[in-house]
Amino acid sequence: MSNDGSPSGEHENGQDTNYWRCTPPLRATARRVYPNGEFEWAKSQLDQFGELVGTVVSENSDVVDDHGPKLHTYDAYGEVQNEVEYHPAQRENERLVYESGIVADAFTPPSDRDEPVGLIHTLTMQLLLSYVDTGLVCPVSMTAGAALVLRNHDTEGHLDDYYSALTTRSYESLIEGAMFLTEEQGGSDVGAIETVAESLDSADDPSRRYELTGEKWFCSNIDADGTLALARRPDAPEGTNGLSLFLVPHETEDGILNDQLYRRLKDKLGTISVPTGEVEFRGAEAYLVGEPERGFRYMATMLNWERITNAVGAVGIMGRSLVESKRKATNREAFGNAIREYPLVKRDLVDMAVDFEAALVFAMEAGKWFDRYERDHENRDAYRLMRVLTPIAKYRTARMAVDTASYAMEIQGGNGYVSDFVTHRLYRDAQVLPIWEGTSNILSLDLLRTFEKEAAHEALVSHVDALLSSVDHPALDELASVVAEEFTTLQTAIETLADADDDYAQHEAKRLAEYVFDVLTASLLVSNAQRDLDESGDARAVLVATHFVQTTLREPDGRGIIDGDALALAYFDAIVDYESVDPGSLANRDG
Repeated sequence: MSNDGSPSGEHENGQDTNYWRCTPPLRATARRVYPNGEFEWAKSQLDQFGELVGTVVSENSDVVDDHGPKLHTYDAYGEVQNEVEYHPAQRENERLVYESGIVADAFTPPSDRDEPVGLIHTLTMQLLLSYVDTGLVCPVSMTAGAALVLRNHDTEGHLDDYYSALTTRSYESLIEGAMFLTEEQGGSDVGAIETVAESLDSADDPSRRYELTGEKWFCSNIDADGTLALARRPDAPEGTNGLSLFLVPHETEDGILNDQLYRRLKDKLGTISVPTGEVEFRGAEAYLVGEPERGFRYMATMLNWERITNAVGAVGIMGRSLVESKRKATNREAFGNAIREYPLVKRDLVDMAVDFEAALVFAMEAGKWFDRYERDHENRDAYRLMRVLTPIAKYRTARMAVDTASYAMEIQGGNGYVSDFVTHRLYRDAQVLPIWEGTSNILSLDLLRTFEKEAAHEALVSHVDALLSSVDHPALDELASVVAEEFTTLQTAIETLADADDDYAQHEAKRLAEYVFDVLTASLLVSNAQRDLDESGDARAVLVATHFVQTTLREPDGRGIIDGDALALAYFDAIVDYESVDPGSLANRDG
């Protein structure tokens, strides 16, 4: 099948899709967030990867969705073998993606560079991969995340061999990472973890080896050789302060199958390409990462990374949903016209396009500050911005992806609901995004903690101030005024919850997260519009910012019905098809 599910092997327009080339907002956002001239190096790599993703990887992903991994826990003699069987199409995708440098380039210098590129490059490639296979993004991201944890916290190099294998460009030498966090009795309550770690060290064996006993309930990339897991040593404190972090391989360093049982794979709604199951540690050999009883702090590095990955994955699904919707609206006729000619469809596509760009700029902003902090751990502002943006990015983009994928199915009509068409998979894959790496409630409470314990709101306020202070074009005066007014009110909301009792603060936490998203996204869009006006005289981004502000921050009379304004009708081609706009034309806009 093709990328859109048609059996001909081609799109309806007879062409494959390079998702990098067909998404100007992604190219513009990447140019903005890559530092130190790295985008000039990266853009050709991203173009090649966009082509690879839109052709071979996409076609293979269609096959894998119908022929997902299968678990063979026992061999014919009843012995544990913990073997996961993969379709050859999945193995080809893995090889192509890893050999593209999606992980390696951020940890070891590419052949034509003296230094690695930043993790923002990995995130951008993961975003492109999410256009066709969010499930495959999961092991790729966890491989990068496990490598990041070892780089940051295995400071004495005890696990250098594993680090090298996680970051190699050779598919034959590669091992993948995983994060076994969830236990059945705990869920989001990580402090309730019951897995026990007993030391195997002796006076003549200072290898930091342990054996783990316990159960992990939701283990994605179940057969990874670089799995990170939390466990409690004897006599360690209760709660998260008593947890240590361990690397648990599929096979021990002696090449022996580790003493764990892969009980079953989950029969999931989506993300079929990544095997997720239940694991029982039965004295599994494991290696301590860093210092004992600091495991939750170490795992937070990977958890923040995975949350941002979740956000860019959501953006990828939204981007693919938009591509498929635009294609169908152009080629599907109803009552004698292509459906994109009808006002309601115009409005729907404009809504989808602006939502996509809003999610894109916020998720990549979160990724930018994560990247900046990982380049310089002394950068306090980067840390605080990463901490405040990460939970919001994960929360809001996940829900936006579900809504966008759902509406993409509707634009397809009945075909969108059947498995022959890709929108079926986009919706199934999107639905896991609000669940992975913390629910909306957990994420909103995390936001409150960043304000209370890390004063992250101070960095946020300074950042929004800087964005708005850069705006001075007359075409943006009214928009900037609306955003600035809401920004003032947002600060009052933050102060209100800081002084409120715990119950009220928790009750309002989700609304605060949504408010921060709306105000910062509006600020980013307005700032980007200023940049485009300065650099190219193009006012298209003004329209995107206008639509976002109108639908999130303004409260129009009669819900906007009585004002006569119809931006989607006046500027449909500009917003949906990325056509340039003369700033002078905006002055003549009604409303």
